[in-house]
Amino acid sequence: MNHKIFIALLSLFSIVNINAQETQAEEIKSESDKKVYVKGNALLIPIGVINVGIEHQISKKFTVQGDVLISPWKSFAGHEAQIYMGTVEGRYYFKEAFKGWHVGANISFGVYNIQKPNYWNDDVYTDVQVGIPSQYINSQLYQKGYSFLFGIEGGYQFKLAENWNMDIFAGIGSSQDFYKGYVRGTGERYDSANGYNRSSEIIPYRGGVMISYRLK
Repeated sequence: MNHKIFIALLSLFSIVNINAQETQAEEIKSESDKKVYVKGNALLIPIGVINVGIEHQISKKFTVQGDVLISPWKSFAGHEAQIYMGTVEGRYYFKEAFKGWHVGANISFGVYNIQKPNYWNDDVYTDVQVGIPSQYINSQLYQKGYSFLFGIEGGYQFKLAENWNMDIFAGIGSSQDFYKGYVRGTGERYDSANGYNRSSEIIPYRGGVMISYRLK
């Protein structure tokens, strides 16, 4: 009787052990199937702006992406255009990761030394805090500060060749800006604010054509 019990327990242990090994093998296989792509924005390269990142698969339809954007221009077409920004983005693919249409949400932080587009003219600058015209014109002025941005994006990714993808995407969101205004040449403040000015706006701040290469 004891001999039969021992055989039964041994058989049960063997079955459990085999199932555990199969489950572990499936988990290892599932983990090894998760893809990772490194990518660069081909649309921005011609104007000397670097936008590179890495996209990692976390499930069948979800990925997470981290990327940086560097615009090193102290002057571009006569305007200050230095931007350094980092972004973390979560994506959902309707078909499967890295294939077809996707939507996502992201959050970014950036520092900048730029001339905002509404200063690309020779109108007399009016300080909104005091409401009177100043001695400066808009084209003399630029802004330096930092921003928090959060928004949504959408796009389409497809295969170009073995291990190569193309990702076309665009995004829009809220930009929370903190900046100080300066006069070009002298470096003096043109605004009357104590500390940072604050602005908030909805802007398109992401987009392009990413060429991706699969690392694993």
